[in-house]
Amino acid sequence: MKGLLLKILAGLFLTSFFMVSLIQAETIKIPVASPFTGLLASFGEGVKNGALLKAEEINAGGGINGKLVEIVLGDELCDPKEAAAVATRFASDPKVVIVIGHLCSSATLAALPIYKEAGLPAITPWSTHPEIGKSSPYYFRNVYKDDFQGNFLANYAKKVCDFKKIAIFYEVNDYAMGLKEAFVRQAKKLGLRVIGAEAYMSETTDFKAQLSKFKMMRPDAIFIPGYAPQATLLISQARSLRMKCAFFGADGLDDEIMLKNPAADGLFVTTPFLVDRGGAIVKEFVERYRQKFSIEPNWFAANTYDAIGLAIAAITAAGLDREKVRAYLAGISSKEKAFQGITGAIYFDENGDCLKAAFVKVIKDGQWVSADEQLQ
Repeated sequence: MKGLLLKILAGLFLTSFFMVSLIQAETIKIPVASPFTGLLASFGEGVKNGALLKAEEINAGGGINGKLVEIVLGDELCDPKEAAAVATRFASDPKVVIVIGHLCSSATLAALPIYKEAGLPAITPWSTHPEIGKSSPYYFRNVYKDDFQGNFLANYAKKVCDFKKIAIFYEVNDYAMGLKEAFVRQAKKLGLRVIGAEAYMSETTDFKAQLSKFKMMRPDAIFIPGYAPQATLLISQARSLRMKCAFFGADGLDDEIMLKNPAADGLFVTTPFLVDRGGAIVKEFVERYRQKFSIEPNWFAANTYDAIGLAIAAITAAGLDREKVRAYLAGISSKEKAFQGITGAIYFDENGDCLKAAFVKVIKDGQWVSADEQLQ
């Protein structure tokens, strides 16, 4: 009996082993690198949700050539060292033929040489630093660049808001500094005065000394190129000092945390995705997202959803071959060949960059709403 029992257990073990192997063989891994914990975990929530929703829809339709899509999450904290470690893990997996990531530009720039060396294509739906596309033929993005976004914000501040004097608080990272530099260049061309710029680190929590200096200069508005966790503190402290200027920022401030701060009412930001600027396809996406996650999708979710769609289209057409996947993406090079996503038509230039529209939204009564005036 003991011998029979051992044979049965061995048989069950082998059956389980082969079933697990079969499941692994029948899935196609698509890694997604983003901060899923830490200060910017709220960004990562939208990223994860957008990826899982798209994969679920594809799998419900039979997957990719009969194989299911498996989303693999890599938590890189928006930290360059963590990003390099995550990138190394993905690049060394022969079953991985494309990566979606990374989120912060500093993380993307750290991961970029690793993917380049491994010949592994990647799509970032979120990193906007201008040098990313120029630095590797394996990197693509379905979001605008900081030079475009910085120019857009300067034009909006001057032509729509009629601001005359701007003060700047910027975080010391690749994203914020690139955005600040682009804004300052365009502001100078437009005759918009930048009366001062103050830097801060991601750990900064007290801005009152710098704000007191700016208060004496009476700016019309303060531009905050950075991320929402510090921006909400900065705005609250400015209001506590009775500063009456406006505040604005870029897509790094597009976060639910801002809605919880009454002092942030009136804040406006650029964003690559507005629900009321889309058609039926966007409304259907929003409804599916709401039903599954019981929250509104942000631009991180929408851009991730489209990036997963791009990756799936590439694998479907090119197979599980890194070089062929890269060539497929590079071939999406004109409006006629564009991938039609919920965020609009996506196609790439010679650097893997794409031209996407920017929109402006504002906080009113604790809700994001489309700004009344948009630049044409």
